[in-house]
Amino acid sequence: MAELLYRLGKFAARRGWVVVTAWLAVLAIAVGGFLVGFKGLATSFDVPGTASGEVVAELEEALPDYAGAAGTVVFETTDGEAFTDEQRAEISALVDSAADLPDVADVIDPFDAEQERADREQELADGQARLDAGEAELDAGQQQLDAAKAQLDAGQAQLDAGQAQLDAARQQAVDAGAPDEQLAALDAQQAELDAQQAQLDAGAQQLADQQAQLDDGRAELETNAVQLEQGAELLALSSDIRIVSEDGSTALVNVAFTEPRMELPESSKQAVIEHFESEPIEGVEVSFSTEIAQGVPQLVGVGEIVGVVFAAIVLIVMLGSLIAASLPIVTAIFGVAIAALGTLSFSGVVQMASVTPILGLMLGLAVGIDYSLFIINRHRKQLLEGAEVRESVGLANGTAGNAVVFAGTTVVVALFALNVTGVPFLGLMGTAGAVAVIIAVLIAVSLTPAILGLLGPRILGKRARARIGEVHHEDLKAKPMATWRAIVTVVVSAAALLTIAIPALDMRVGLPDGSSEPVESASYRAFETTEQAFGAGVNGPLLVTADLPGGLTDAEQLQAQLDVANVLAEQDNVVAVAPIAIADDGSVAAFQVVPAEGPNSESTEQLVHDLRDLPPVDGDIALGVAGQAAINIDISANLAAVLPLYLTVVVGLSLLIMILVFRSILVPLIATGGFILSLFATFGAVTALFQWGWGADALGIHTGPILSFLPVILTGILFGLAMDYQLFLATGMREAYVHGASARLAVARGFRAGRSVVIAAGLIMISVFGGFVFAESTMIRSIGFGLAFGVLVDAFVVRMLLMPALMHLLGRSAWWIPKWLDRIMPDVDVEGAALERRHHA
Repeated sequence: MAELLYRLGKFAARRGWVVVTAWLAVLAIAVGGFLVGFKGLATSFDVPGTASGEVVAELEEALPDYAGAAGTVVFETTDGEAFTDEQRAEISALVDSAADLPDVADVIDPFDAEQERADREQELADGQARLDAGEAELDAGQQQLDAAKAQLDAGQAQLDAGQAQLDAARQQAVDAGAPDEQLAALDAQQAELDAQQAQLDAGAQQLADQQAQLDDGRAELETNAVQLEQGAELLALSSDIRIVSEDGSTALVNVAFTEPRMELPESSKQAVIEHFESEPIEGVEVSFSTEIAQGVPQLVGVGEIVGVVFAAIVLIVMLGSLIAASLPIVTAIFGVAIAALGTLSFSGVVQMASVTPILGLMLGLAVGIDYSLFIINRHRKQLLEGAEVRESVGLANGTAGNAVVFAGTTVVVALFALNVTGVPFLGLMGTAGAVAVIIAVLIAVSLTPAILGLLGPRILGKRARARIGEVHHEDLKAKPMATWRAIVTVVVSAAALLTIAIPALDMRVGLPDGSSEPVESASYRAFETTEQAFGAGVNGPLLVTADLPGGLTDAEQLQAQLDVANVLAEQDNVVAVAPIAIADDGSVAAFQVVPAEGPNSESTEQLVHDLRDLPPVDGDIALGVAGQAAINIDISANLAAVLPLYLTVVVGLSLLIMILVFRSILVPLIATGGFILSLFATFGAVTALFQWGWGADALGIHTGPILSFLPVILTGILFGLAMDYQLFLATGMREAYVHGASARLAVARGFRAGRSVVIAAGLIMISVFGGFVFAESTMIRSIGFGLAFGVLVDAFVVRMLLMPALMHLLGRSAWWIPKWLDRIMPDVDVEGAALERRHHA
């Protein structure tokens, strides 16, 4: 590899304009690809196989109107008074005309909805009044029937008495041998009694029919009373769900989209924003929830520019020449342009999160500057020793460039390994970052030598050119550190890192909501306004589904809804429950559940788990939980679960690379152990700032859970960068040891030889990553801070304090390797010692 890079470097120096033209052509292709293939970025994240994802899939089948993305438009009067009739009318007009916007399924007029609620309450009150009147009417009818029945019973008694007397008289007449005339008179009386009995029987039948009618009426009344009671109970459970505040000064317009949140185009969300802002309403402010307003963050801002400027200052101080200092920055920006444009070219083919190109930008800038710096620094040293320009370029490319390739390989391995997590957007982020690093490496070993060849001796300042030929052996002045100093350094460094890591024990992960947006943003204003006017839980309602048994009647469906709603309302931290829909086939019912606190609160997270742990309602009604808050919780939990697997894969692969490079067992283990310390310290610092709020006010940061995929991202990137610094320091130590220096003296010489370039590289990375702390997006801020702090502690505490001290204490055993393993491993010669023996600059 070293020989190949040497030849590539000499060719690039000799054919500088050819190489520059070739890279310009690559940039042109990237620009063309971007213009043709860029189709926009997604502002949401998705993880397949989550519990909420299964619920959304069920809704897409049974209730598709509730499976798409949804957001809120918040209207608020500027004076805090209730909306006037004119303001209400203007808002309603905007709502009515929003139905035709692209990908919009439904827009709810808050005033119509509140009127429907009031009408429903009035209907229930009127129904109760009708029930009471019907009950009174039935009671009066029953009294009349009872009185008539009493009269009928009295008439029957009289008739029975008359019949008894007539029967006695006839028997007496028969016994006395009465004439036929007397018996005929008695028969006539019997006929009269029979006629009266027939009248009484007819009256009894009529009373029975009237009683049956009254009983049917009372049964129907009781059925209506049960339904009315169920409706009243459901309305009471949802009484705290409002979309117009009690004081009438705030209203929520709910917008439902036809497309799921991951497939909803940014243009559709922007169309909603533009529509509701197109006709300003006097005395009314409008803002939008994050589901609508969270857009794609800017790739470059003021903070990033300041970071690059600081990096330029570091380069000027180290290299002493404006030309030399500008070269790493120019090549890094060139590489970032190719990587970013090339990545965005595929946004129409794969679903790409908005943070994906920004991660590539961060890494491309940082490693692009550093990798070019390593080669330039080696070339300048050789020129100062009197080397010929092209030979020096080739040798610098074969030595420092060889180290750059292996350093870049560790970063690329760590980034590509993000694909093993099984999380698509994380894998794509890692791939995009790896591509940016690969391009940075390629530019460092081809474009940088080409420009160095074109510049010739001008890469050195005038003062430096005057010192060409002077030999400096600074590394020969190095002396091993005192053993007691090494012990103190190890103890103090490890203790400091472990102390900083303590807050990580309390780390909670999640995805950002409106509360974490910048104060001046529409999303933050919408979040705060909604919380103040309607309660914190309205910012993150849950969507609960219930699988109903088949063949239920309408009355049984209503009872099932009530049973489910009561179970949901009984849970801790539930403010309100409302049934919102039932499938046409009656198989699925959907409910809105409003938690007591916001979407990122611990109580809401616990509520989601509690709801999922509930047994089936009534024994056979299974529940499912979705909604944006639940989706975020699921994504965060899945990402946290893949971290151990990812860490194992990355550390395992990189250990193999380092064993191959350093031909040692303990040096890679020391490097990995130090990285774990710096990683936990970084987690602690991120938790203290972004979750606990230590120093958050000074940076304008809102506290909340840590970005759910941040631990995975930090693990991968920081491990790769940590191994970079390990490589550039430890290869110098190994080179000195191989050339005959004692183990402890080799540590001092290698450290002295590489410290200046590692210090400069560390400061450059910290400044570049630190610039993103002032980005508009909270996600970018946390990533930028985590990377900047991680490089700070790893480069300046672990690599420059802890690692040399441990190497000193280990002595010769640091370079021990089993003989059988040493025989079968190829000699990669990262430091290029064999190359230097073959080619003398």
